Amino acid sequence: MNNEIQLIWQELQADMATPVAMWQLAIIVVAVITAWLINGALRNYVMATAPEHWKLAIGSINRVLFPLSSLVFVLFSQLILSGWQHTGLLQLAGQLLFAMAAVRLIVYLLRYLFSPSGWLKALESVIAWGIWGALALHLTGVLPQLLQGMEGMRFNIGKNPVNLLLVLQALLTIVVTIFIALWLSRVLENKLMRADQVNVNLRVVLGKILRIVLLFIATLIALSAVGLDITLLSVFGGALGVGLGFGLQRIASNYVSGFIILLDKSMQIGDVISVDKHYGVVQDLRSRYMVLGKLDGTHVIIPNESLITTAVVNHSLTDHKGRVQIELAIHVDSPLEMALQLMQEIAKQHDRVVQMPNPAARIKGFSEHGVELSLTVWISDPENGALSLQSELFMDIWKVFNKNKISFVKTVAKLD
Repeated sequence: MNNEIQLIWQELQADMATPVAMWQLAIIVVAVITAWLINGALRNYVMATAPEHWKLAIGSINRVLFPLSSLVFVLFSQLILSGWQHTGLLQLAGQLLFAMAAVRLIVYLLRYLFSPSGWLKALESVIAWGIWGALALHLTGVLPQLLQGMEGMRFNIGKNPVNLLLVLQALLTIVVTIFIALWLSRVLENKLMRADQVNVNLRVVLGKILRIVLLFIATLIALSAVGLDITLLSVFGGALGVGLGFGLQRIASNYVSGFIILLDKSMQIGDVISVDKHYGVVQDLRSRYMVLGKLDGTHVIIPNESLITTAVVNHSLTDHKGRVQIELAIHVDSPLEMALQLMQEIAKQHDRVVQMPNPAARIKGFSEHGVELSLTVWISDPENGALSLQSELFMDIWKVFNKNKISFVKTVAKLD
């Protein structure tokens, strides 16, 4: 047990059930309550005045500010009281508050960097238990002995002698550096994505390039910090190139295709497209795949390579409109001109149908069933689907045709 921890326990034993301990306990309670009140007032003020996209981040940061502000009050009180009485209880409270702040800060960073998932919750639990466990070992005096034992476990990596403590320090350095790079890239990427004057595809490309560059720099810094020769990366780069040329060529193709799609602006987030048998709205463009949100609420993951090598129908490339076409057939004895005029009038009266281009009713031809007609309309919200529109148009046409003695032969509807 080191001298600092030993002194804290000696002061706690000596001051137990004395006014010195009561003063320290009162200071801790006042510090915690004061920090809670200040942070509550600050949270309410900021949440009432801050923009909507800041509120989630501010609420998470506030969880970190509470233990930090409590720690500041406790340390300030310790500095004042250390001149004429023991402050062992304040030192112990300070270390507990510091551990709480570290846990909440790491959890905030993890939730800021990654989407909610099962593995993220498990990782948060492991990190929290690790920090509290390290603090418990530190307070009991076991941690120095444990570190000394790990330092004595020596082995060789190639020709370099290392120990277990050095390996753990190296891993911790690499993880911390990468986390800082991920946090910085997320902050810059969020600011970049809010730059409305820049094309959305260019924003996505710049964000991904920025993250790759920062991670590469962070890796070089971490390897240099732990004493590894970064010239060894040239060998790794050659091996990686060979791997990409053989086993990873499809993965590399998807990544390259993703950047090509983003740069040539053939599709953007929010476009309505048809790929193979799938029709929907582009929800997200990732480096390796595209997320297509179908109108039934499901999502399709389509590799970027497929978007390059197969035909893709972009219904909103030049104009965000979708065409809905209805086909039907009426008896040859029915008044054709009246039927066409009624179909156009019905389409123009519908709320979702745009007036430019105008709805068009035409004769497709004659068959054994009768006269085949088609009604073509355009809608400005194809992402909302066309089944309800088709149903309403069919119902209105059926009512008007029956009223005017126009008989059906068959009906077919489709969405292009």
